[in-house]
Amino acid sequence: MLPRIFLCSILFAAPAAAEYARVEDAQSFRALVAGKTLTRPLVRLEVTTDGEIRGTGAAWPVEGNWVWKDGYFCRDLIWGGSDLGYNCQEVRVSDGKIRFTSDRGAGEFADFRLRLD
Repeated sequence: MLPRIFLCSILFAAPAAAEYARVEDAQSFRALVAGKTLTRPLVRLEVTTDGEIRGTGAAWPVEGNWVWKDGYFCRDLIWGGSDLGYNCQEVRVSDGKIRFTSDRGAGEFADFRLRLD
């Protein structure tokens, strides 16, 4: 007879985490964000195809600019009056979600849902 803990782990195993595919170029990135709002709890952002970032984060305004450089999303960002600085981020996408990982993919990441406006 199987131990109960083993049996429970088989019955209630979590599905495998979704795989995130790397976004390699500016054209693909623009196609992903065009006409969409990026959302996560307390955050709503519009990342325009012409290089602007605007929205709100925890009720404070967010604004900035971005360019695609050497395979990365590079942005300057101001949140609630605080300059968050310039950072180049790896971008990945999976099933209606987009992931930005700071420091060219070596830092922390933030996941957003891609919502039609």
